[in-house]
Amino acid sequence: MAAVGELELPALEVLSPSLTGPELHAQLDELRGRHWVARAEPIGYVILEREAAAHFLRAREASFPALQMLAVHGVTDGPLPSMLSRNLLALGGEDHRRQRKLVQPAFTPAAADRHRPACRRHLEALFEPIAAAGRCEFVDSFAAHYPGRVIAEVIGAPIEDAGRLAHWANLIQSQFDPVKLATIRDQLERAYVEFVEYAWALVQSRRGDPREDLLSELLSFEEEGDRLSEEEVVSLTGAVLVGGVDTTQAQLSHALLLFAGHPDQWRLLAEDPSLAPGAVEEVLRFEPITPFTARIADEEMTYDGVTFPQGSLIFAAVASANRDPAAHEAPERFDITAEREAKPLTFGAGPHFCLGANLARVELAEALVFLAERMPDLELDGEPVYDTPLGIYGVKKLPLHWTGA
Repeated sequence: MAAVGELELPALEVLSPSLTGPELHAQLDELRGRHWVARAEPIGYVILEREAAAHFLRAREASFPALQMLAVHGVTDGPLPSMLSRNLLALGGEDHRRQRKLVQPAFTPAAADRHRPACRRHLEALFEPIAAAGRCEFVDSFAAHYPGRVIAEVIGAPIEDAGRLAHWANLIQSQFDPVKLATIRDQLERAYVEFVEYAWALVQSRRGDPREDLLSELLSFEEEGDRLSEEEVVSLTGAVLVGGVDTTQAQLSHALLLFAGHPDQWRLLAEDPSLAPGAVEEVLRFEPITPFTARIADEEMTYDGVTFPQGSLIFAAVASANRDPAAHEAPERFDITAEREAKPLTFGAGPHFCLGANLARVELAEALVFLAERMPDLELDGEPVYDTPLGIYGVKKLPLHWTGA
């Protein structure tokens, strides 16, 4: 048995500006070839192999360090820790299990399938203005708007508020990015306060006027006499918004970037829409928008003869685990027809597995089928601009061109 702090481990500079795009995967691949764990300079450890990453994500001795990550950067009071402390992400134990059990009916595959017609309506509306041009900057003209419109309809907000919801979601999600937390904290706090005020008003309106939307469902769900409080409904609505907008925007952008570089796969999808579920899984595996998923050791943990002391900050490097040769045949090949036994860890694993995973898969599948048919011969029309992989790993700019307009 060895203490992790006593090992001579390779190191990953997680705050390095070079850690993005192809260089992100190059560095992770090199480290994984040397050890299953590396130092995450300057604040913890990074787990590189799939089996090990899945272990730490599922471990009951670890939890998501929501408040601790804020505290590391000196944010211990104000709107961010106050509101995050009530978020499902920050809850553990019985509080977490209770809320997950109460809301689970709203997030089943069947529940997600109900939103396919809404996805198609919004895809049609967003594509119409760019169809004739045969080119676009995909993020600003399409990806940044699609998930916000869908989530607005899902929670029961007016569609004209979709832009505001997306704006709030993008800012609030940035609380897990140390660079943005240090530079635009005031904007993040303002977005949190504004959204909570908005959500409270929406919840109050549903109390006397229930409809066929997520807010009404959350207010009505009951399990053995237990129901969610209005405060819990507001918090869960925020979790759905933040977890369902920036993430889907980023994953769809990465998907189009991948397909632009793999035209044979894009043609396959256009010719056979039934490949969409496999295409979604391969996109999630190959370019996860959660490259590093954090856990904190609530007690001493041991894996493969290595002991991590209580309080250790541990990052499951999903971007490395999803390409682990021990788990996947030809992991560096992007192939939407591949039958891969190991599921991607992009949505996490264990108690904090992403609640909205089924809805995200539906949104992505509908978008890929829709766009593959209408954007033949897809290719880059300039250089993409990547965001930081800390927090949600997105694409800032994605210029695309296609024929057949």
